[in-house]
Amino acid sequence: MMLKIAWSPIYNHALPERHRFPMIKYDLLPEQLIYEGTISQANLFTPSRLSESIILDTHCPIYWDKLKGLKLDRKEERRTGFPLSKALVEREIVIMDGTLKAALFALEYGCAFNIAGGTHHAFTNRGEGFCLLNDIAIAANYLLNNDLASQILVVDLDVHQGNGTAQIFANEKRVFTFSMHGAKNYPMHKEKSDLDIGLPDETGDNLYINKLQNALPKLIDDLEPDIVFYQCGVDVLASDKLGRLSLSLEGCKARDKFVLNICKNNGIPLIGSMGGGYSERITDIIEAHANTYRLAMDIFF
Repeated sequence: MMLKIAWSPIYNHALPERHRFPMIKYDLLPEQLIYEGTISQANLFTPSRLSESIILDTHCPIYWDKLKGLKLDRKEERRTGFPLSKALVEREIVIMDGTLKAALFALEYGCAFNIAGGTHHAFTNRGEGFCLLNDIAIAANYLLNNDLASQILVVDLDVHQGNGTAQIFANEKRVFTFSMHGAKNYPMHKEKSDLDIGLPDETGDNLYINKLQNALPKLIDDLEPDIVFYQCGVDVLASDKLGRLSLSLEGCKARDKFVLNICKNNGIPLIGSMGGGYSERITDIIEAHANTYRLAMDIFF
């Protein structure tokens, strides 16, 4: 048994030049974890291209054909935040495979991660907010379609609401979507998750952890999920340029510790996707993300 982590150089290198900071975290994070001895090279696995048929179990064929054919119109392209390119689409396909394979490892070993992913702004029929395809939804649907899970809980603690994930699973009772996010942050129009907790600007450690502790145990007890998909973005930090919340590094770590512990103590596999993080200092981003992996090693292995 070991913590398996999806990583590929395509995660960062396929991005347009102007978008590579702070996305350089995709390279720096595994380097840091290996350097400090938290993981070894053996923990990392390289995802490949996800098959088109699995993508189409979640995403609209018309949208997928436009995306892979590089035929999004200017408005659709602007909505994604990226200039569309073949390399960008290939990157997204590999990220999708990373989360799906990590979900399978989580079922086998108890916990697994994708260094990228958490693309929760991708809808069935469109991309938004630097998300072209929805890795959480694709992997969750794969588990359901292959009888590998019958009840799934999505715990989305990125500072931005998981609007795409909420839309995709609006009529799917086997997937419960829980999003705790900045109430006044992007997206301005929120979709309806199964449970939304909108937080006021400047929310700090105590209120944040209190809200989480009041909500998550009840969901675990009521749903008895077969697996938890954890979107663990670190854009909740006070230092984040886009976040508008005020968590400290220790508060963010306490958040992750609570989520990981409750899953471990209840025997629920957890698959984590990285999500956002846009602090001015790259060291803040790497430290916050690294804490998640350090905790996973301590709690699950």
